[in-house]
Amino acid sequence: MFASPTLIEHLARGILGFSALALPLVLTPQHPLVSLALLPAALVALRGCPMCWTMGLAQTVAARLQGRKATGSCVDGSCAARVKGDLRTRSAPGHSVS
Repeated sequence: MFASPTLIEHLARGILGFSALALPLVLTPQHPLVSLALLPAALVALRGCPMCWTMGLAQTVAARLQGRKATGSCVDGSCAARVKGDLRTRSAPGHSVS
């Protein structure tokens, strides 16, 4: 769900995201509005919190080691989970299955 198609893309997202988290600490005294603007950019680059990025890194590396391309498990607002060869869908938090 948080994985990127390639490891390079995921690491680039991490560099951008963590830079956008670190810069506000330095810029806050001189440019407080720029600091506030960088925080949402960091969340977008990391696809959520830093833990989400870390989980995505693990998913990307695992997919790479298995020789496949990492893909998200949520498609069209519903998440799919394989259970004993059966495809069952469950709704994402806050969404209902129709």
